[in-house]
Amino acid sequence: MIRLLNAHFPTRTLFLGVSEACLVALAFIAATIARLGANDASIVLNYEQGLLKILVVSAAFVTCMYYFDLYDSTILSNRREVVTRLIQVLGAMCTLLGVVYYVYPSVGLGRGIFLIGLLLVALLLFLSRRLFLILNTLPQFAERALILGEGEFAESLVSELQLRNELGVRVVGHIKSLEGRNGSGHLASQEEESDEVLQAIVPYRPDRIIVAMEDRRGKLPVEDLLKLKSSGVAIEDGAEVYEAVTGKIPIRSLRLSWLLFSPGFRVARPLVTYKRICSIIFSTFALILTLPLMILISLAIRADSAGSVIFQQRRIGKDGKVFTLYKFRSMVNGADQDANHRPAARTDSRFTRVGRVLRRTRLDELPQLFNILRGDMYFVGPRPFVPDQEYECIQKIPHYRQRWVVKPGATGWAQVNRGYNVTLEDNADKLAYDLFYIKNISIGLDMLILFKTAKILLLGRGSQ
Repeated sequence: MIRLLNAHFPTRTLFLGVSEACLVALAFIAATIARLGANDASIVLNYEQGLLKILVVSAAFVTCMYYFDLYDSTILSNRREVVTRLIQVLGAMCTLLGVVYYVYPSVGLGRGIFLIGLLLVALLLFLSRRLFLILNTLPQFAERALILGEGEFAESLVSELQLRNELGVRVVGHIKSLEGRNGSGHLASQEEESDEVLQAIVPYRPDRIIVAMEDRRGKLPVEDLLKLKSSGVAIEDGAEVYEAVTGKIPIRSLRLSWLLFSPGFRVARPLVTYKRICSIIFSTFALILTLPLMILISLAIRADSAGSVIFQQRRIGKDGKVFTLYKFRSMVNGADQDANHRPAARTDSRFTRVGRVLRRTRLDELPQLFNILRGDMYFVGPRPFVPDQEYECIQKIPHYRQRWVVKPGATGWAQVNRGYNVTLEDNADKLAYDLFYIKNISIGLDMLILFKTAKILLLGRGSQ
């Protein structure tokens, strides 16, 4: 895994993206040479900004492939889905670049070059994905991992690693306990116990050992693991591996000492100042830019149903303080007040005709720009809930109060990774993502979340 913008990305996936960007660029360079000949192609590429135009096309291709989830772990190993989405990418790029070239003819490649390049890109991308699928499933190209520990956390870690071939890790064994392996009644010496532990581990020939023991006191064979580490075997903490792989923190097996001594969970004052200044500047700019749209939405709501245009609801913010959240009303008047709040469903009868469109396009969230300008929220942070939901979660979900150490946000790490929450189990999983954000909070992670949010908004995903 490679750490970028305070998040973790599989090395193979990043390599795939970079290699495909290079393939697209090479395809259009080859198309230019095939169309114009070597001499004329050299003039176009070097003196008529041909290389820059090709780089723009290459970046647009990779971005479009990202927006069609072609670098998502659930899609990478599905051959049929990959082929279908690659065809969609090619169609989307033809449409997009056709519009761009029509509006700005000076940035366009010649029609012949573009057509030849597109055919070469299609061929190279299909071949590269086929090769990636083959190499990704070969066990000899994966590191051998041994899981040490038992319980729900260890089982979930094994499951996550087995589902993600792009991580380049193959689970070769799962040892639940190293205690009582000699089977004899006499008290084993320290040397005998050490030999016993090594005999249990060495046959797996692991490249890395992931310690996922929930209770390590007196059970972790430290000396034996140090011997293995000195011989080249990587020893890793299960919680850190789980965090890197899933983008969330394992709250069910979380220890208070880990919360206390773990790097992170500290919001520096300069970062708070930066986020507040950015909130004021960008919310002001966004309010000015969207004012005409908000006026039209207000008129549509007023014409569609009786009641106020703006829906107000109490939410829990930083340090547990209550504030009033503003949204455009998307339900019939009085349908979702604090006293009778219940999560919205996709076919909820409480939605108005205009409200259904607003929810689907997320335009009902626009008035939250006033909350951001006032300082109730940031653009990025844990999503705020109504008081009754928050207090229920505090009582039933461990460490839930940690969400309150930062201001809530209009979007967040949980929203871009798991979407809408209904049940208590959903909210527990959401907390796992929120704690990851709080632990790794940074400008880079905020930028990544905003980039992912733009993808969700453009594709209309996750709305209720």
